[in-house]
Amino acid sequence: MLHLCHHQVLARVGLHRTQSTQVLKCLTPALSVWGRHGGACWRSTGADERQESGSFHGARSRTFGYILGGLVAGTGAVLAYGLHNSQTERAALSIQSETSSFPVYTQEEVTKHRSLEEGVWVTYKGGVYDITEFVAMHPGGDKILLAAGGALEPFWALYAVHGQDHVLDILSGYKVGELSPEDVKQQQQNRDTADPYSNDPPRHPALSVNSLKPFNAEPPPALLTDNYITPSALFFKRNHLPVPKVDPETYRLEIEGLPGGPVSLSLEELKSRFPKHTITATLQCAGNRRSEMNKVKTVKGLNWGIAAISNATWSGARLRDVLLYAGFGPEVAAQAKHVQFEGLDRDVTGTVYGASIPLNKAINEEGDCLLAYEMNGEALPADHGYPVRAVVPGVVGARNVKWLGKIVVSEEESKSHWQQNDYKGFSPGTDWDTVDFKSAPAIQELPIQSAITQPSEGSSVDRSMEEVTVKGYAWSGGGREVVRVDVSVDGGKTWHVANLQNSQKGQGPAPSPPPGRAWAWKLWEIAVPLPPEAQELEIVCKAVDNSYNSQPDSVAPIWNLRGVLSNAWHRVKVKIDEDLEDEE
Repeated sequence: MLHLCHHQVLARVGLHRTQSTQVLKCLTPALSVWGRHGGACWRSTGADERQESGSFHGARSRTFGYILGGLVAGTGAVLAYGLHNSQTERAALSIQSETSSFPVYTQEEVTKHRSLEEGVWVTYKGGVYDITEFVAMHPGGDKILLAAGGALEPFWALYAVHGQDHVLDILSGYKVGELSPEDVKQQQQNRDTADPYSNDPPRHPALSVNSLKPFNAEPPPALLTDNYITPSALFFKRNHLPVPKVDPETYRLEIEGLPGGPVSLSLEELKSRFPKHTITATLQCAGNRRSEMNKVKTVKGLNWGIAAISNATWSGARLRDVLLYAGFGPEVAAQAKHVQFEGLDRDVTGTVYGASIPLNKAINEEGDCLLAYEMNGEALPADHGYPVRAVVPGVVGARNVKWLGKIVVSEEESKSHWQQNDYKGFSPGTDWDTVDFKSAPAIQELPIQSAITQPSEGSSVDRSMEEVTVKGYAWSGGGREVVRVDVSVDGGKTWHVANLQNSQKGQGPAPSPPPGRAWAWKLWEIAVPLPPEAQELEIVCKAVDNSYNSQPDSVAPIWNLRGVLSNAWHRVKVKIDEDLEDEE
């Protein structure tokens, strides 16, 4: 299958040559499926296959092997791009036909096909599919066999990408039969009680949703900067897996890697044994503003706008205090270099979300790392890590592990996919065939960032107002304080300095944070006179921190295959409405 030409592959799903050419035009730029083993699988044997086949067809077949990798859920953050953006060009096939000449099988018969020797069959929405040929191409390795002899729905439910038309079209090429009506009914009853996302909490309707399963969403930009402290309901949501349901009465935080042996703490012990510490800190997703990179060249990941960033007050026990209590000392510091975190959220294989931070950040008195149990003065919401999460101020959101279940002091970084093969930056010239994830460090501190939240792209301002009010946010990682935001309304030809706000309106100015501990963003605002002759404004903002780091002026030089670290000058185009008098 790997060495079929591209038209032959598409023919398997019922497309003739003309249709397959149209589909390839959509597929070539962007289509991808990103699984937990995505980094390794996207580049696996690519060069060898091209050398062996010696043809364009070999490379194209390899591409389709990767596309087919979306058939069963992996265990990481997956997103597909391409055909869903070109509805008129897609040659869609129906996964279910009203009349079917396929044979009918019982679930018992399907279950017999659970190995490569007997064939690997799965069911989906009443259809039966033989995916034996695909097993060897699965990016997630033999985890595909978890679905063998059973239904795809519980696995596909983990990642919404599998419901997209092109994945369904490809699956249809493997159809061999229909499931008996009695078994279809039984499967539905089982699914009603087996959805891994059934415990997810309700969310605010104002959120702009990037992914339902797992849930990922950001607030509208106009609401984002209405409050210096982001209301918890509007704080951006970044989940990699289903939200776990954790009983606070039985919750335990396990700590390992220290001389005295494992330590286990209850929620009540975290609250009563250690002083409560409160900080105000901004969290930002590594993929914030990824949509701007997508405009340069398609990347893999959720298509975040400018609002995958929020600011909150966090309260809990200092991580430093807990580690010292658990036995951390000079002898450990001489060997250990990292503090690993494991969440209680897990995929169908039992793999949990994990990440790690440098030990010197975790143990530093001025690092302000928390084991937080409160957000904005209340217990953590379910989406934000209830009952306990790591808050690592100044560090990318991916290391602020939610639903924290285990801490490990170690000589090594976390072995988690999200530490080893994701959330890393690469050269614009690096692609999925050449990327070596081991060659780049995991993202920790984030670069200087700012964005315009008002006015919005494509909106209008009235000439009679004589000026335009521009608002936004600015933040820098590593505790570096934002000291200036420059704003231009003519694309960067002339500049104005915005007014900075570092507290909630009406509360007066907050004192400057200690050096290296500016964990929270600054909101900014400025009224700029309208240029007399302009018909359109290109509003631009750029921020500067106290290390005099500033933002790059364009996206292309910082483009990378995962679309992370997007912090170029933010640009918004706005029209000017002329106030014309009625003619007599």
